[in-house]
Amino acid sequence: MDFLLPLLLLLPLAGAVVVALLGSDGPRKALAMLASLATFAASLGLLQNGSALTAGEAVLAFQRPWFPEVGLSLHLAADGISVWLVLLTTFIMPIAIGFSNRFVSDRIGQHLALLLLMETAMVGVFLAQDLVLFYTFFEFTLIPMYFLIGQWGSENRVYAALKFVMYTLLGSALMLVAIVAIFVQTGTFSIPEIAATLPATAGSTFQVLGFLAFALAFAVKIPLFPFHTWLPDAHVQAPTAGSIILAGVLLKMGTYGLLRLAMPFFPEAFASYAPLLIVLSLIGIVYGALVALKQQDVKSLVAYSSVSHMGFIVLGLAVANTQAVSGAVLQMVNHGLSTGALFLLVGLLYERRHTRLFSEFGGLWKSVPVYCGLLLITALSSIGLPSLNGFVGEFTILLGTWQVSPAAAAVASTGVILAAWYLLTAFRKLAQGEIRHQENEVGVLPDLQRSELMMIVPLVVMFFVIGLYPNLLLDHIVPAVEILLP
Repeated sequence: MDFLLPLLLLLPLAGAVVVALLGSDGPRKALAMLASLATFAASLGLLQNGSALTAGEAVLAFQRPWFPEVGLSLHLAADGISVWLVLLTTFIMPIAIGFSNRFVSDRIGQHLALLLLMETAMVGVFLAQDLVLFYTFFEFTLIPMYFLIGQWGSENRVYAALKFVMYTLLGSALMLVAIVAIFVQTGTFSIPEIAATLPATAGSTFQVLGFLAFALAFAVKIPLFPFHTWLPDAHVQAPTAGSIILAGVLLKMGTYGLLRLAMPFFPEAFASYAPLLIVLSLIGIVYGALVALKQQDVKSLVAYSSVSHMGFIVLGLAVANTQAVSGAVLQMVNHGLSTGALFLLVGLLYERRHTRLFSEFGGLWKSVPVYCGLLLITALSSIGLPSLNGFVGEFTILLGTWQVSPAAAAVASTGVILAAWYLLTAFRKLAQGEIRHQENEVGVLPDLQRSELMMIVPLVVMFFVIGLYPNLLLDHIVPAVEILLP
């Protein structure tokens, strides 16, 4: 079954190539959806060896020489952490493609091919066990996302796309230098070998400089305050499918890199800078929530909510005990589902009204009750209501944080309160009150159709599955975290 890992890369890659070459839109749409569904089906095979996952071991591994002269190999593996991030990626991608199939008409073949290329790169990041391979996939995501924002985005799309690329490239430049330095120090690009040997052989200066180089690249990608300013522009200008992928998966590459590379490679430096990461994450939690409260555009509100929620994940990683880190990994999945669903719902509303301003809505519960019901559940999921997915992740992070710093846990808890404030206020502005605009009247504004329900309902089902049965994930995540932590 080792072939399954490269298959997860080849399926969307082959789909992207064929979709780009096909001449008519109908077959392009069908093939893109087929490729994404086939990739999701294949990714379910990662759960086959439950005993290995519960033991914290790699469930599958694949290794072939790439450039053996310089020690490069095509080395892929999946453990209890990466399995769920791969599944998150392959689960969300058919939903994003379904939205584009329905609402994107301009150069749809190129659009779908770029989405499938994004899937290839994101899955590659979560499976890579070679440092150069990881960096290649990590940086390659810039190309399709740049074109998705720049070609299919809103009015200021070119500015947002360039800002996204420049921030990420500048953040990653030092990481490339650090990768070369690590190879000189260890003689290998193998991530497991580096994690086993580098902490014992690297001096304190090397650890600090290496950690800062990696941490900067990942802080920009997350994005961690104060490196967050590219995110609202990118989200607001991106097409809906781009926002779903950006919030649902792409941001998790930063927190995953922090956990998979920065923590085990540079444990002493990580411990030294953990207090700074905690402070920055707390600022991000509160700042993102307060700015979200002031937004007049629904999509901007969801974008700033991501700054706040990603701060929770960084807090869990910085605390660096098993409970907090496990909660952070679970929350990576939860945030991907909940915020991806929020961007999907905002996109569905925009396609009907071609506006996202709160002032243009009100009373939608009367005209689109199914939409509003699903929006309410999604908002409660993002808030962290017990029995929904967001609760367990945030609560576990707070419990782990309390063991290290009750004060930090108390500050972070305000983020939960503020999230309830801005999300329920947003729901009230959209759904409650009187209908003030003729375009929102009953019979004028259409409720969700069957094809649209097929996009959002799977996400809502997962809110309840994870909320009621979190151990389905935690039984795999916790053992892998225990092995990974120094």
